[in-house]
Amino acid sequence: MMPLCAVFRRHLKDQDLKYTRERADILDLIMEIDDVFEADSLLDEMKKRGHGASKATVYRTLKLLQDAGIITPIMLDSRQTYYHLVYGRDPLNFLVCLRTGKRIRITDDRAQNLAKAMAEEHGWHPAAHRMVIYGISPDSEDK
Repeated sequence: MMPLCAVFRRHLKDQDLKYTRERADILDLIMEIDDVFEADSLLDEMKKRGHGASKATVYRTLKLLQDAGIITPIMLDSRQTYYHLVYGRDPLNFLVCLRTGKRIRITDDRAQNLAKAMAEEHGWHPAAHRMVIYGISPDSEDK
């Protein structure tokens, strides 16, 4: 598998764009995150670390990373777009409560096995998957 920064550099070159220090810093931070993240929380962390990326640079870089197949957006609720690093990572699967927004990360191999079996049943070669199960959590049923 090609190193992540090389994948991003190649994509940027194909777009006649440069691999800038700000883009590198954003990618480095994303590679440290082992969960979903929001654009604004990424920007806040960049500022805490003293990196000079603007909000526009963060959002443009997220779009470029998405176009390169490095990250993917994930909707866990109706208010916020989250992102997840997919290149070279195991998929993230979640249970999400529709009432409270509480989410539980599913780390069970059955989700991976099901995705693989379903793809192969239709003659596909699975590259990635994501599962989000929406429901009502037991602790919110009384509310």
